[in-house]
Amino acid sequence: MRSQWECLLENLGEWQGSFTRLSPEGELLEDTPTMVSLEGVNNNQTIRQIIRRFLPSQEVREQVLEYSSLGRNILFFDNGAFSQGSIQLAPFSEFGAELGLIDGSRRLRLVQMFDKSGQLERLTLIREKLASAMTPERPHLTPEDLLGEWRGEAVTIYPDWRSPDTYSTKLELHLDNDGRLVQNLTFGDRIISSTGRIDGSIIQFDRSSQLVQVLLLPDGASCTCPLKVKVGQAFFLEVGWLLRPDRRQRLIRSYNDKGEWVTLTLVKELKINN
Repeated sequence: MRSQWECLLENLGEWQGSFTRLSPEGELLEDTPTMVSLEGVNNNQTIRQIIRRFLPSQEVREQVLEYSSLGRNILFFDNGAFSQGSIQLAPFSEFGAELGLIDGSRRLRLVQMFDKSGQLERLTLIREKLASAMTPERPHLTPEDLLGEWRGEAVTIYPDWRSPDTYSTKLELHLDNDGRLVQNLTFGDRIISSTGRIDGSIIQFDRSSQLVQVLLLPDGASCTCPLKVKVGQAFFLEVGWLLRPDRRQRLIRSYNDKGEWVTLTLVKELKINN
């Protein structure tokens, strides 16, 4: 892999889009047009980031950041995909993370935030395109979009900088006779099977006392996370993005049972059959 700083540079440009605030159930609370500019200065040794929010009152709120190094809470992949957020789940503290995917002239970012009791509190979906791009937004994701067999490759990177791991994946999704979503996931030498209940744009999986929810969102996006996180129970936060009917990316930020951030995994999948 290239250096983390070189991977960050894949995000340079002027990104136009919106910050869409959602309830834990996916209800639209607020949608704010935005422009996020990432510019390399001093021969790309420093990044200047400008965030502009265009409020309904016609006011423009601007935030300017400059940085020349990266913190321990963020990791990048070669294509510019990244995640930043809490490195440790702690009692009585807010907790959350941002997961960002990139596909040419489009970016999709998702922020998942939990309150001080560990309850999922709010989500922010960020859909962006480069200022010069004409790429259309994808339709709202549906359960039918996900059905079939997906084959892919996963790359896992680590906060402690050890060498990345690469392995093949297989994801099979179908409906049972009761209309529930059955999922069989194979990665490396592990197989995980689970069944989810579909309620409109919400799919809920009950995994050994941990309720995991998948929200189907605009622009082919999906948000997967527990409804409550707590120390003593491993968990993961995930964003998915259906780029085309037969092509999908997923980014997964995983925590161990001590609440420590341990891995970040990028999965690129192709649908083999329906």
